Amino acid sequence: MKQGDLVVRQSYGGDVLFRIEMVQSENVILKGLDFRLLADAPRVDLRSVHDPAATVVAQTVRHKVNETLRHMHTTIERPDLYRDMIHNYREIEDETYFEWPGKVLHLDGDSNYLKKSMQLYEAMKVPAEGYFINESKMAEALVRLLPEIQPDIVVITGHDGVLKHRVGMDLSSLSSYKNSQHFVNAVRVAREYERNRDSLVVVAGACQSHYEALLNTGANFASSPGRILIHALDPVYIAIKASYTPIKDIINLKDLVEGTISGIDGVGGIETIGRYRVGYPRPKQFV
Repeated sequence: MKQGDLVVRQSYGGDVLFRIEMVQSENVILKGLDFRLLADAPRVDLRSVHDPAATVVAQTVRHKVNETLRHMHTTIERPDLYRDMIHNYREIEDETYFEWPGKVLHLDGDSNYLKKSMQLYEAMKVPAEGYFINESKMAEALVRLLPEIQPDIVVITGHDGVLKHRVGMDLSSLSSYKNSQHFVNAVRVAREYERNRDSLVVVAGACQSHYEALLNTGANFASSPGRILIHALDPVYIAIKASYTPIKDIINLKDLVEGTISGIDGVGGIETIGRYRVGYPRPKQFV
């Protein structure tokens, strides 16, 4: 086995597909292929996967992803979702108004997930800037990036997980998590920059992250209420929903959570106003 190989952990029944990040003698550092999980395992516990698409776990995840993408397209398809809102501008010719979805700043501790996230933002026409930054450096990066980018929504994500082998593990303590403290530090910087949770929407966390600590520090939405694995695209889905929910509306929490891949144990949050606006008139194009 070598770096980059796809594997599953036999002791966990092959429930998650991993990519080998680093081989350390008899131990191997793993990153989830679909889930934002950072883990380690003995080399002898790993089984190579040569055709990931044929595995039951991959097929199950793919089905859930497809459901979420269909839900996303349905609920934020602009001609349908904003028909009533646009009706209020009936005196305006259809060609003259324009849309202004919320801008996203996305910080990700995984370069592969960042690439997938940016592709989805682009496909959904969400203005977004993404940066691959180690979780431990995110707070420092936000000090510079927030005033520079001036986003409506900031996503702070990467890898996390409960430290299983720690003696006297306490799930209420940040020291029991791989990266939750780093995410909390980053959320704190975001709230020092903008205290109003409706002016800057903060989405934070990864697999098994300390949900309560993230919300208490200032996140609008966070993972994970049930300390479960969350899919790589769940933070992106939440950001897109915030970007396309009208500024006069509160994001429907039940609809939001049920639309994610991970569900109610994976993500949650508090009432938050959307960041989508309509403008008039459309800017003229000068050659």
